[in-house]
Amino acid sequence: MNVLPVGVDMSKATFQAAIWRSSAGQTLGEYGNRRPDFETFATRGHQIQQEEGYETVHLVVEPTGGYEQGLVAFAYDQGWRISLPNPRHVREWAKASGRRAKTDAQDTLLLAHFAAERQQPAQQPLPCEVRELDSLLKRRDALEAMPRQERNRPEAYQHHPHAHPGLAGSFERLITTLEEELRTVQDEIERHVQRHSPIAAHVGRLTQIPGIGPRTVPPLLVLLFRWHALTGGRRSAKRFIALTGLDPQPFQSGASVHKRTTISRLGDRAMRRRLSMAALGGLRGTNPFRDFYDRLVGRGKPKKVAPIAAARKLATWAWAVFASETDFDPARVAPAVSS
Repeated sequence: MNVLPVGVDMSKATFQAAIWRSSAGQTLGEYGNRRPDFETFATRGHQIQQEEGYETVHLVVEPTGGYEQGLVAFAYDQGWRISLPNPRHVREWAKASGRRAKTDAQDTLLLAHFAAERQQPAQQPLPCEVRELDSLLKRRDALEAMPRQERNRPEAYQHHPHAHPGLAGSFERLITTLEEELRTVQDEIERHVQRHSPIAAHVGRLTQIPGIGPRTVPPLLVLLFRWHALTGGRRSAKRFIALTGLDPQPFQSGASVHKRTTISRLGDRAMRRRLSMAALGGLRGTNPFRDFYDRLVGRGKPKKVAPIAAARKLATWAWAVFASETDFDPARVAPAVSS
């Protein structure tokens, strides 16, 4: 497809855009991060597209803490192709291309060039109900952190020589309010899942996997939907594991340099932590997951390393269940019994 590559460097209040064509870049200027500015930007993009005969615009935006979501949603409405590449991949490509400068304008041109050279896959929009679930989960994560911070404050103020005695009550009242709000958001998450039958069906299937409980499933499901949207469901479980940063990263050079293999830690840190905790929980009781772990240890896998391999197995099973939309079948993952 003949597409116009457009790179966007996003910030909270503004974004800069550039295009790449005929082996050269051109900046399109700076725009505000608001819908009227999106319309101005789209008018410019459509103008170039029509004048030069491109079939559509391919917008490449680095994810920037959610600031890009408004523009991305608007671009989908324009019928544009959208890619949100991993920033690390862009930086590595830039270094390999000999680029060292680091300014907003340079980043914008870099993204446009990256789009033209690497032919990034178009990412499909997430279903509305999944985006709403994601927003609820982000709010829950933020609320969970706040009470922990407030509980730590009284200890710090104990050592303050002039702390007002009324502060203790202030801390307790705020903690109570935050905990009530956290329960409200958690209840809304549960209601949201039940209101949308496709999400509820996915949740029901994923919770059949040993170790994956009600707390892990919603954020895991959002990540699975994101990966499916990014790849059109065509990528393997191995690539999904890399998205979580649980993929093994061997270190070997020549015949004499051999360091211990570690995980890459390049993906979603929060999900990596959740899967690791789920793996520890799955080791309780008798189930296919515990059998898998015991086989790892029986083959000589160190007990400190085996839980990481077990977490990878959970991610593999989760992707298989999600992609196939079938129930988890313990018989399919159990080892064959030799006669």
